[in-house]
Amino acid sequence: MKIIIYTGPMCSFCVRAKDLLKKKGLEFEELFLGDSPDLMEEMIARTGGKRTVPQIFIGDTHIGGFDELYDKDKSGELDEILG
Repeated sequence: MKIIIYTGPMCSFCVRAKDLLKKKGLEFEELFLGDSPDLMEEMIARTGGKRTVPQIFIGDTHIGGFDELYDKDKSGELDEILG
């Protein structure tokens, strides 16, 4: 399942989210908002208006930011989503 994470500059939560995904042995595509202003608009549209980073998607499922990712990992829900 494809994992996409929108990240931004100087974002410690982005680093933590990527570290958690790497620790689980998961590959992901990082879309760095500093590379293109269009990425911010894309992220806002996909998240229903959220402007903070990171924003994480697994397949078509919007996970949210680092806190949501962490909570889903601790509860076991992340493993269920990953199948």
